[in-house]
Amino acid sequence: MTAVGPQAGVTRTTGAAGGPRLVALDLDGTLLDWSGRLMDGIADAVAELRERGDHVVVATGRSVHSAVPYAQQLGIDVGPAVTSNGAVTVALHGDDPGYRITDLVTFDAGPALRLVREELPDALFAVEDVGRGFFVHGVFPDGEIDGHVTPVGFDDLCAVPATRVVIRSPEHTDADFHAMVERIGLQEVSYAVGWTAWLDLSPQGVSKATALEAVRQELGVHPSRTVAVGDGRNDVEMLRWAARGVAMGHADDVTRAAADEVTGAFDEGGALAVLRDLLTL
Repeated sequence: MTAVGPQAGVTRTTGAAGGPRLVALDLDGTLLDWSGRLMDGIADAVAELRERGDHVVVATGRSVHSAVPYAQQLGIDVGPAVTSNGAVTVALHGDDPGYRITDLVTFDAGPALRLVREELPDALFAVEDVGRGFFVHGVFPDGEIDGHVTPVGFDDLCAVPATRVVIRSPEHTDADFHAMVERIGLQEVSYAVGWTAWLDLSPQGVSKATALEAVRQELGVHPSRTVAVGDGRNDVEMLRWAARGVAMGHADDVTRAAADEVTGAFDEGGALAVLRDLLTL
């Protein structure tokens, strides 16, 4: 990782076993429904945890320009946030644009993109344009790619230093994607399959967990005081990293197996139940 500077707005703690907690929360499918609506009661619970001195950190696959508004909805205006599946960490602050990048990891996505295109010639491809939107090859459906969209040729896309690559192929299932990754051997990147035939590629060895561990050390939180809640394959490492990893009830078997416990599904208020439980401890 390449640190871009110390995090702003960070209050270090002593790291004692009984000290403040680091509570890492996924967004989509955990705090947000698939339309992007924040579950009722979540912001109030987050505010109570923060008032007690706990550090609540958004940890999402979303790009920073998309994640920061949700952190603000949660009332988190100061402190770290993990975006792009761990490739981009920011320090939130009150001034426009609301954050400063503190850590950013890129990789050469060209080889992986070319391998995938041979397998999925009709797929749509996008590479994150950090802080702005995406460079895209192909026309994504309205609402699926947010921020500023810049159409580019495939070779130009391959040349962009990438924090996050999105590959969309609606006619393929998550099982198809996993089989393809196994078949072509994407050894130089990490990958996660999203909710709608959506494959995310990240720098090898980078995950929400690696970014959160750096955040934990910066904050001085004891490892035993870490909590994480998530619902997807891109949360597996994070759930294993946390002392208390909680999978949402609708998560698949692989994600559930990575967790210490399973809460209710999204429509059962699973994440809110976890936060309310933390408020009793």
